Amino acid sequence: MSILTPMTDQPAAAAALDPSMLTFDEALAELQRTVAELEAGGQPLERTIELYERGVGLHERCSTLLADAELRVQQLVARAGGALAAVDVRPEDAIEDDGGR
Repeated sequence: MSILTPMTDQPAAAAALDPSMLTFDEALAELQRTVAELEAGGQPLERTIELYERGVGLHERCSTLLADAELRVQQLVARAGGALAAVDVRPEDAIEDDGGR
């Protein structure tokens, strides 16, 4: 049994409804489309609210993915000989660096 969406009747479209399943690029593109539709106006109130809620979810997904990427960059450590290596750290395990303050 597959999940079908009313807009496309395709199972793959169901995954696109969940922002947590999108890559950063997919979420950003969807957020841009959502914002453009909101800016165009002319939608009924319920559709406008749905678009706004979708936009908030997509924004949160993009923010989470950017924070994770920033964390990976911050967790670079110097190895012998000056080479850099990425340390695989989950956000909840990260050690905050206050920049020496």
